[in-house]
Amino acid sequence: MTDRGARGKGARRRADLATAAATLLLREGPGALTHRRVALEAGASLSATTYYFASLDDLAAAAGAAMADAWADHARASLSGAPDVTVRREPDAAARVLVDAVLPPGDDAGVRSYYEHLLGAGRQASLAGAFAGGRAAVDAVLGQLVGHVEAPTSAAVTTALVDGAVVTALTEQRPVRATARALLVEAWGA
Repeated sequence: MTDRGARGKGARRRADLATAAATLLLREGPGALTHRRVALEAGASLSATTYYFASLDDLAAAAGAAMADAWADHARASLSGAPDVTVRREPDAAARVLVDAVLPPGDDAGVRSYYEHLLGAGRQASLAGAFAGGRAAVDAVLGQLVGHVEAPTSAAVTTALVDGAVVTALTEQRPVRATARALLVEAWGA
């Protein structure tokens, strides 16, 4: 095996461990993030996690980066499949495009779990830093989607409105996506 092949395999293994850490974090929260639990989730040895991640903070930062990358990939998929709608012509359909890009796939229970663990992750500096670092890529894609639907709100404002709608919907047991879409349409004055 060439040195390049060994480095490629190592990079893939590190990425797989980071993805396993992100999966664990989203499913069970930041408190579940240990080298041992990540190794179990990834089907790897404990020595693999400690080889690729010197500390739990390194592992948490990699998990946060993997989560931010997944969010950006989800937004890109939304952009590539976005219908030809605009706020002016079809505000409800335009709101659906943006809400679906911001929120993770799944039902209200999945969104609740995602946001609960996301808020908990903000208490850990390494995770918060990774999310902040990945935010630019997400905002760039969402900015393209905002332009695509000709929304009068920026990517950051759109995300903030959706996030606020999620909190309202979850605390008042309303349907999450419908609440977020209605709030966007109202904010647009459409």
